[in-house]
Order: sequence, then structure tokens, then C-alpha cells
Amino acid sequence: MGEFNYKKNRAVWFDIPVADLTRATKFYAEVLGIGVTQENFDEFEFSVMDHEDGNGGCLVPKPDEISSSGGILLYLNVNGRIHDAVSKAEEHGGSIVQEIHSIGPHGFRALILDSEGNRVALHSESNA
Repeated sequence: MGEFNYKKNRAVWFDIPVADLTRATKFYAEVLGIGVTQENFDEFEFSVMDHEDGNGGCLVPKPDEISSSGGILLYLNVNGRIHDAVSKAEEHGGSIVQEIHSIGPHGFRALILDSEGNRVALHSESNA
């Protein structure tokens, strides 16, 4: 995590619980259009989402922590490709909870369940 991240962003990291690390790694790589790398540290497997100066996060095998009905709603950046991201979500085992819709001056979002059953928001400044 870079210095910019600590000084400018309110959220600096996130962990997303998953039941199947390989499936979830592919899901997030395809939906977000970024690299997601499976890693191992002290015999603990996890996947890291590519990030440079911005917010980063991991996929962690914790199936007992998955929640599709409440809890924290994480907004994931798919700026300029929200329709493609929603399509990729469905193609890779996710489902649509709420179709793409305007959130006023804050852009557009779609609520989905990821391949593991977590509820997340896909966010774009434009409806493109």
C-alpha cells in the first residue's frame, strides 16, 4: 500500500471471503478486468487484486464469512465498462441482484452476488 493510499483513501484494503479460491480468482479477474494472483504465505493461500497506488484487497478462503443479504457493501470500480462487467459476472458464476441504475451525481451501479455468494456493487461514473 502506497503513501498516497494512506493519505487520500478512506478504505485502504479489503478482504473478500470465498469458498473456492480458484473460481473466485477467475471471477474477479474477468469482472474487474485486472490481474488477480493466487499466492501462498506460511501455508495460507489467498489471492491479491492488482493495485499500484490505489486501494488493494485479497480474496481469502473463509466460506463461513460469506454474506449475500447484508453487511458491508463494497463498491468495486468498473469505470467505463459497467455493462461488460455485469455480463462477465453472469458468465463466471455470479448473479444480478439489482440491474445497472443511476445513483444520481455519483454515477451508476449494479448490485451482484459474486461467484461465492458475496453481495458487492459494481460502480462506474458513466453508463458505458
